Amino acid sequence: MPGLMRGVARTAVIAGTATAVSGRVSRRQQGRWAAQEQQQYEHEAYEQQQQAPPPQYAPPPPPPAPAASGMDDKLAQLQQLGELKSQGVLNELEFEQQKARILAS
Repeated sequence: MPGLMRGVARTAVIAGTATAVSGRVSRRQQGRWAAQEQQQYEHEAYEQQQQAPPPQYAPPPPPPAPAASGMDDKLAQLQQLGELKSQGVLNELEFEQQKARILAS
Protein backbone atom coordinates (compact mmCIF):
# COMPACT_ATOMS: atom_id res chain seq x y z
CA MET A 1 0.00 0.00 0.00
CA PRO A 2 2.77 2.53 0.70
CA GLY A 3 3.92 2.18 -2.91
CA LEU A 4 0.45 2.94 -4.17
CA MET A 5 0.20 6.09 -2.02
CA ARG A 6 3.59 7.22 -3.22
CA GLY A 7 2.48 6.83 -6.85
CA VAL A 8 -0.74 8.76 -6.25
CA ALA A 9 1.18 11.56 -4.49
CA ARG A 10 3.71 11.75 -7.30
CA THR A 11 0.93 11.95 -9.89
CA ALA A 12 -0.76 14.74 -7.93
CA VAL A 13 2.49 16.73 -7.73
CA ILE A 14 3.16 16.29 -11.44
CA ALA A 15 -0.41 17.29 -12.36
CA GLY A 16 -0.25 20.37 -10.11
CA THR A 17 3.07 21.44 -11.59
CA ALA A 18 1.79 20.95 -15.12
CA THR A 19 -1.30 23.03 -14.37
CA ALA A 20 0.79 25.85 -12.88
CA VAL A 21 3.20 25.87 -15.82
CA SER A 22 0.35 25.76 -18.31
CA GLY A 23 -1.39 28.71 -16.63
CA ARG A 24 1.84 30.73 -16.61
CA VAL A 25 2.49 30.03 -20.29
CA SER A 26 -1.11 30.92 -21.16
CA ARG A 27 -0.91 34.26 -19.30
CA ARG A 28 2.41 35.10 -20.94
CA GLN A 29 1.00 34.37 -24.41
CA GLN A 30 -2.10 36.46 -23.75
CA GLY A 31 0.12 39.35 -22.66
CA ARG A 32 2.19 39.10 -25.83
CA TRP A 33 -0.92 38.93 -28.02
CA ALA A 34 -2.44 41.93 -26.27
CA ALA A 35 0.77 43.92 -26.82
CA GLN A 36 0.82 42.94 -30.50
CA GLU A 37 -2.83 43.93 -30.93
CA GLN A 38 -2.17 47.29 -29.24
CA GLN A 39 0.80 47.97 -31.54
CA GLN A 40 -1.23 47.01 -34.59
CA TYR A 41 -4.09 49.26 -33.49
CA GLU A 42 -1.74 52.20 -32.94
CA HIS A 43 -0.07 51.60 -36.30
CA GLU A 44 -3.43 51.50 -38.13
CA ALA A 45 -4.59 54.66 -36.36
CA TYR A 46 -1.34 56.39 -37.36
CA GLU A 47 -1.74 55.26 -40.98
CA GLN A 48 -5.31 56.52 -41.12
CA GLN A 49 -4.25 59.84 -39.65
CA GLN A 50 -1.51 60.20 -42.26
CA GLN A 51 -3.87 59.35 -45.13
CA ALA A 52 -6.78 61.51 -44.01
CA PRO A 53 -7.12 64.80 -45.89
CA PRO A 54 -6.86 67.98 -43.83
CA PRO A 55 -10.21 69.15 -42.46
CA GLN A 56 -12.14 71.50 -44.67
CA TYR A 57 -13.65 74.52 -43.05
CA ALA A 58 -17.06 75.71 -44.16
CA PRO A 59 -17.40 79.38 -45.03
CA PRO A 60 -19.20 81.45 -42.45
CA PRO A 61 -22.94 81.78 -42.95
CA PRO A 62 -24.08 84.91 -44.77
CA PRO A 63 -25.17 87.80 -42.58
CA PRO A 64 -28.89 87.98 -41.93
CA ALA A 65 -30.92 90.09 -44.28
CA PRO A 66 -31.42 93.61 -43.01
CA ALA A 67 -34.63 93.95 -41.09
CA ALA A 68 -37.39 95.87 -42.78
CA SER A 69 -37.91 99.29 -41.33
CA GLY A 70 -40.82 99.72 -39.00
CA MET A 71 -42.82 101.60 -41.58
CA ASP A 72 -42.29 98.95 -44.28
CA ASP A 73 -43.43 96.27 -41.85
CA LYS A 74 -46.55 98.20 -40.96
CA LEU A 75 -47.38 98.81 -44.60
CA ALA A 76 -47.06 95.09 -45.36
CA GLN A 77 -49.36 94.24 -42.44
CA LEU A 78 -51.91 96.82 -43.54
CA GLN A 79 -51.82 95.47 -47.08
CA GLN A 80 -52.50 91.91 -45.81
CA LEU A 81 -55.27 93.28 -43.62
CA GLY A 82 -56.86 95.00 -46.64
CA GLU A 83 -56.70 91.76 -48.63
CA LEU A 84 -58.43 89.86 -45.81
CA LYS A 85 -61.17 92.51 -45.74
CA SER A 86 -61.65 92.38 -49.51
CA GLN A 87 -61.89 88.57 -49.38
CA GLY A 88 -64.64 88.85 -46.79
CA VAL A 89 -62.61 87.26 -43.99
CA LEU A 90 -62.81 90.42 -41.87
CA ASN A 91 -65.81 92.72 -41.48
CA GLU A 92 -65.49 96.52 -41.26
CA LEU A 93 -65.31 96.60 -37.45
CA GLU A 94 -62.63 93.90 -37.24
CA PHE A 95 -60.66 95.64 -40.00
CA GLU A 96 -60.69 98.97 -38.15
CA GLN A 97 -59.67 97.35 -34.84
CA GLN A 98 -56.71 95.55 -36.41
CA LYS A 99 -55.69 98.63 -38.38
CA ALA A 100 -55.67 100.72 -35.19
CA ARG A 101 -53.59 98.06 -33.42
CA ILE A 102 -51.00 98.00 -36.24
CA LEU A 103 -50.72 101.79 -36.42
CA ALA A 104 -50.42 102.09 -32.63
CA SER A 105 -47.48 99.70 -32.43
